[in-house]
Amino acid sequence: MSSKEKPTLGGTRIKTRKRNIAAPLDPAAFSDAVVQIYLDNAGDLELVAKNIESSDLNFSRYGDTFFEVVFRGARTQPGTIKLDEGECHPYSIFDCEPKREVILPSVLYIQKILRRRPFLIKNLENVMQKFLQSLELFEEDERKKLAIFTALAFSQKLSGLPPETVLQPLLKDNLVAKGLVLSFVTDFFREYLVDNSLDDLISILKRGKMEDNLQDFFPSAKRTPEAISEHFTKEGLLLLVEYNEKKIFEVKHKEMKAAITSQIAEEADVAEVIETVKHHVKEAKFPDIEVKAWAELLNAFCTTGKLELELMYKVQIQCYEDAKLMKLFPEIIRSLYDQDVLAEDTILHWFRKGTNPKGRQTFVKSLEAFVKWLEEAE
Repeated sequence: MSSKEKPTLGGTRIKTRKRNIAAPLDPAAFSDAVVQIYLDNAGDLELVAKNIESSDLNFSRYGDTFFEVVFRGARTQPGTIKLDEGECHPYSIFDCEPKREVILPSVLYIQKILRRRPFLIKNLENVMQKFLQSLELFEEDERKKLAIFTALAFSQKLSGLPPETVLQPLLKDNLVAKGLVLSFVTDFFREYLVDNSLDDLISILKRGKMEDNLQDFFPSAKRTPEAISEHFTKEGLLLLVEYNEKKIFEVKHKEMKAAITSQIAEEADVAEVIETVKHHVKEAKFPDIEVKAWAELLNAFCTTGKLELELMYKVQIQCYEDAKLMKLFPEIIRSLYDQDVLAEDTILHWFRKGTNPKGRQTFVKSLEAFVKWLEEAE
């Protein structure tokens, strides 16, 4: 047997695989650290931003907590907007006055933070969604501050904040029924339109899939055109009154066109088609005369010279029976001609051989200049 000693493991270094050991979650300590930065700099957002940027705080893990501190002054309890235990600062968005000039610095401060840490935009979305879904838990002035902040955030194009994820949570039935959503969006619309156009606002609503549904912001008992116009008129938002009335007109006009087009395809009697038009005009409360708006519809109806002549007789009778329209007859005919609803031959035939006597002498005389132009024009 060999007297050679057997090797031992003594003093030998054994390599082991490293394991990822997760640091324990501690949002309370993170919140206290951010609050302390606010307190140390007496709420000066320029200095706060500089200290935030130079800190080694774990924003990727506690992004939601950071924005809770920005909005509320401290972190909130999980699943609610109630403040949790811990340090708190008095320089939050909800602590300031509900005025745009006071809230704007906070928007610019957040914008600066997001430029350095763009991944935090998702955390801002989360916190805003959480607050908007809980509007009933805030005081009236706090809801107004949130509306002003939201308007300014979109106005400043805050690092691509998406309207669809921020605004959609507003349409909760209980919030709408209590009128909280209407109050919020009214403040939002008013503040946003200070620096932006109606087209800009509609663009945001389109991205939020809301541009055709202004009535959805209203409690069910107030979802009438009259109630919507009355509300926005009272709030000084006349641009929205005009926009909503235009949208209603377009919808009603489209419905009427579909009904008449269907009747024409089925070769319905002219009198029946005219009754359909009268019914829709009365129900939708269309204006007395909107020639350009009706041109497309009239073109669909007036497919032959006979129907064009019938239209001229209807215009003649309507102008004869309504004193306010008497002087407008030549303008209406000229406009229908310009919109390619009435052909030149139809107008000349009516002028020379028209058979309806109602006001004919007056209307023929008023149309003389236009007819002369038609006859002489190449």
